[in-house]
Amino acid sequence: MTLIAKESMPSRAVTPVYIHSCGFHSALGFAPETIHQRLAQGMSPDMQTVTDWLNNGAETVVGRVSAALPSLPEPLDPVRYNTRNNRLALSALNTMTPVIEQAIEKYGRDRIAVIVGTSTSGIADGETALQTHMAQGAFEADFHYQQQEVGNLGEFIADLYAIDGPVYAVSTACSSSGRVFLSAKRLLKAGLVDAVIVGGADSLCRLTLNGFNGLEAVSHRLCNPFSVNRDGINIGEAAAFMLLSLDASDSEKHDTMPAIALLGAGDSSDAHHISAPHPEGNGAEAAMRKALEDAGLTAQDIGYINAHGTATPLNDEMEAKAIHRVFGSETPVSSTKPLTGHTLGAASAVEAAICWHVLRHRLPLPMQVNDGQISDSLAPIALVKADTALIKPALLSNSFAFGGNNISLIFGYAHD
Repeated sequence: MTLIAKESMPSRAVTPVYIHSCGFHSALGFAPETIHQRLAQGMSPDMQTVTDWLNNGAETVVGRVSAALPSLPEPLDPVRYNTRNNRLALSALNTMTPVIEQAIEKYGRDRIAVIVGTSTSGIADGETALQTHMAQGAFEADFHYQQQEVGNLGEFIADLYAIDGPVYAVSTACSSSGRVFLSAKRLLKAGLVDAVIVGGADSLCRLTLNGFNGLEAVSHRLCNPFSVNRDGINIGEAAAFMLLSLDASDSEKHDTMPAIALLGAGDSSDAHHISAPHPEGNGAEAAMRKALEDAGLTAQDIGYINAHGTATPLNDEMEAKAIHRVFGSETPVSSTKPLTGHTLGAASAVEAAICWHVLRHRLPLPMQVNDGQISDSLAPIALVKADTALIKPALLSNSFAFGGNNISLIFGYAHD
């Protein structure tokens, strides 16, 4: 197999990892037409101001899923699995179920893996259970500590589809659901499995929100990436999943559009600081360069960068530097976090899903939502304006986490 890159062949032959389906639910909505409309408008009504979430009584904005979530199907154990996080995951997975069942029939349950990322897991339900215990002296009968465990999400998905292959969760803060793509690629290329369900889910909880507020990293208004007035993040909740394999025959193909694939992945861990990124973006740069090398592409082949773009002073400063060193000042860049919030362990999968929608539906590039007052201190990067078309069909997405744990993913079209 070979890859399309800037209407030409890549610098070396690379075997793509095919994406067979994508399920996605966030503050951008659930239905594709809603997601596309909100991306085009550069706004989401599910980015909501709340006044009762922060312990200090301050306002903030959160990305909250407003649609009703599905109930767990029988015979799944509700005491073990009935959390908002798992129901949010289920809402995204339901759209993928036919494709997952086809993979099970084709490969067998023991040849499919589940690798997911999360940081909050079922903590929100644990908060409610603790309040009940404090008020009544005992937990409710439908609560168990397992609901809070990081591995619960992966076990839930495996039990949902009766999958017997490898199952595990990655929790590296905000890069969690990006690293699962790298892990899946390694499993597939080692021949240990034939297909992998990847992605992540994180639901809103007061523990995490107040933790970020304690770090003085939370904005009290809609976040403002790359603006001189940026002052912190908005937290969001979301779930996004994909089914990956090396088999092109299972790929979704529509009209004359080639299949969509993970073309490359690069990671780094600069360990500069427990919470602050390296000020020069050294780890971010290393991850992007490794992703390009893995994909057999050059910086000139990339048509869009979905930036980590948290709207904190330190992140945006260092990321602009790293992007400029690798890509110069012409490659279109935007952060989509004003439309979803920062969805923590699910952030990478969420932004991968946005890239998938851009490719699958040939959407305009997501515009940069901010107040228009771009910081003069930032390295020059080309922030996306409304109605900008994708010209080069390879998209790079960044996620950078606490401790300097970085991941860059490249998505694009594969071609026979």
